[in-house]
Amino acid sequence: MTPTSDAPTPNPPAPNPPAPNPPAPDDSYVKLAMRNMVSKGAKSLKHFGLTLMGLLGVLVGLAYLTR
Repeated sequence: MTPTSDAPTPNPPAPNPPAPNPPAPDDSYVKLAMRNMVSKGAKSLKHFGLTLMGLLGVLVGLAYLTR
């Protein structure tokens, strides 16, 4: 016969509680810029057009001067 004791058996350690969800990463710069451009559509398109015209003007001017 095997000896038995009346002492309670120790409980196994409780599993680790699930880790809380990691904090959501901040929005990327590109995502914020796109959101801003959508909310200020007309102004963004106007500035894009002016920038494009200025860049084309510089390129045409340089092409004319260096021909």
